[in-house]
Amino acid sequence: MSSFRDRLYISTVADDARELALRDGLGLEIADYCTPYNMDLLFAETDARVRAEMEGVTHFLFHCAYSELCPAAIDPLVREHTARRYTQSIELAARYGIRKVVIHTGFIPKVYFPEWFIPESVDFWQKFLASAPRDVTICLENVMETDPDIQIGIVSAVNDPRLRLCLDVGHANSTGSRLGVPVWIDAAAPYLSHVHIHNNNGLADLHAPLGEGVMDMAAVIDRIESACPSATYTIENISAAASIQWLRDQQYL
Repeated sequence: MSSFRDRLYISTVADDARELALRDGLGLEIADYCTPYNMDLLFAETDARVRAEMEGVTHFLFHCAYSELCPAAIDPLVREHTARRYTQSIELAARYGIRKVVIHTGFIPKVYFPEWFIPESVDFWQKFLASAPRDVTICLENVMETDPDIQIGIVSAVNDPRLRLCLDVGHANSTGSRLGVPVWIDAAAPYLSHVHIHNNNGLADLHAPLGEGVMDMAAVIDRIESACPSATYTIENISAAASIQWLRDQQYL
């Protein structure tokens, strides 16, 4: 089993991501293409920035585009465009040598209902995976869901080892869920491949450092390590230094 350090990444949304990754031998989650127009309108400058971020770092994940995208969109043209952007993202990740990517589920409460969203998402992903690379791992991330049932319902029904879960514990703790993050972890565990870690006050999605919020992050990480010892992690902060120091203080690093 690889060490926690070997499975830890820093999102490039952090202004100190590259510096800390190089210093501590960590990976990077490339988030520069979350905004879709960076894949075409601003590709040249984005590509140059990403290659500079990657230089000297040895392992990477890729966060795919998500703005205005939804696999279960009611408008078939939006669904078609979503598939196009996901394909672009995965092909671009492969150009950087990255085979593990994160994609949002696209769920929005009061716009979509689970009775529609789950089966329509299953249909999308079954069709999408039919032509997707055999060596890609797609991790579906929770954002606005108030429980893990939508993510699990999609992944379990698609039943393809290339489609796994990304549990964002900060999102789970700030979207009105009354279940508690431990319940999310236990439910997601059979399908869990990746975890986004950050803290908050239980109300707003603050992406605060690990030691600054209401979540007991040591208990969260320990529970995930026990249930899914091969899971990878990404720190998602605007600046990651405080979270890295917290991990050192807690003896994870």
